[in-house]
Amino acid sequence: MTVHELLPLLPDPAVLAARCRAFAVLDTVLDPTEPMHTYRAGWREGVDLAWMDNGSGDNWGIVFDPAGVFLHGFDHECDTTPWREEPRAHWPGLLDGLPAPLARYTTEPEIQFDGFLDATVCAWREKGTDAWRCGPVELGPIESDGADWLFDLLTDGSPRAYAEFAEDYWERPVDIEAVRAVMAGAALTPDITAALSPTADFASIASRVRATGHPVRP
Repeated sequence: MTVHELLPLLPDPAVLAARCRAFAVLDTVLDPTEPMHTYRAGWREGVDLAWMDNGSGDNWGIVFDPAGVFLHGFDHECDTTPWREEPRAHWPGLLDGLPAPLARYTTEPEIQFDGFLDATVCAWREKGTDAWRCGPVELGPIESDGADWLFDLLTDGSPRAYAEFAEDYWERPVDIEAVRAVMAGAALTPDITAALSPTADFASIASRVRATGHPVRP
């Protein structure tokens, strides 16, 4: 699967933001020190930023702006990596057609690495449109851009998929009913927190969760 096959699998922006936020909340409870998923509500005025970093050199970022959504991912080992040449360069067509209100995020220092946007997959959706779009990227039959695995959890979006991911990543059981509650938008409570991580410090986690915009109920 490449970015072209990814586009129809991406949900509407509101659903995507809710999934990103829920994953960040769940990760924060399971591993407050090094969550894989994070969500910064109000990263910029009126703009949220969702981020994934797997600690192995791969990541994705999604900017939720009133003008639309900009999504990018980086698979450091795939064919379209900017590191395939020196100086780094994006795969032909990767950012072609990116609307100006969203294009400015490609130069954000917090998103760039050493002054460059490391990206192998890019997609966007302007406000008022009904479909995700990407640049005129062309890949050969055996070439990959990382879309086949970077966004599989986001496109699935089910509590079962998240629970299976978390159990594999953190190598411990994960309460799927607690996952289901958070993904349904339920406020984080001491009971939900304890079900996910019996030793978690609710007060400390609650402050981090509030920063994502997810509700918290003591």
